[in-house]
Amino acid sequence: METEIRLRVDGQEYAVAVDTRTTVLDALRERLGITSPKKGCDHGQCGSCTVLLDGRRATTCLALAVAYDGAEIVTAEGLGTDGELHPVQQAFVDHDALQCGYCTPGQVCSAVGVLREAAQGWPSVVTEVGAEGDIAPEHLDHAEIAERMSGNLCRCGAYVNIVSAVTAAAEAEGAGR
Repeated sequence: METEIRLRVDGQEYAVAVDTRTTVLDALRERLGITSPKKGCDHGQCGSCTVLLDGRRATTCLALAVAYDGAEIVTAEGLGTDGELHPVQQAFVDHDALQCGYCTPGQVCSAVGVLREAAQGWPSVVTEVGAEGDIAPEHLDHAEIAERMSGNLCRCGAYVNIVSAVTAAAEAEGAGR
């Protein structure tokens, strides 16, 4: 059974007919031709399909498109503005935080989500909250970033550089406050 849904992807409105069993990932890739979110495991375990869905990072291979009718989706392609890379994207380039590039769009979207979550005070399992409950992005250490990014796998093993890139983006974001 097909139904029409509306999605706002990277600032552009779309009306798309989807089967009620279609995932957000398949709607993006197969119906809209937006290919930066990748199909890796199709089980929500690798993170290559991660996007920002209504402002929060989400693995789109597990999300049914009909449940997100009217949603705002930002992919790695939609992060930059006016032809400029988003600070997280630039940090990935500057720190050589990619090899084959397959997982990179999901890693970048996840990193943006990590920084937002930390800025909003969301703890992780390894968060050591300060006296004032301060876990702002500029206070993210290696263990904190590695834990928060653990849902995104990289078969090439670029983890050291990915953590370095997220650290640099966190420091830049903290400095820009």
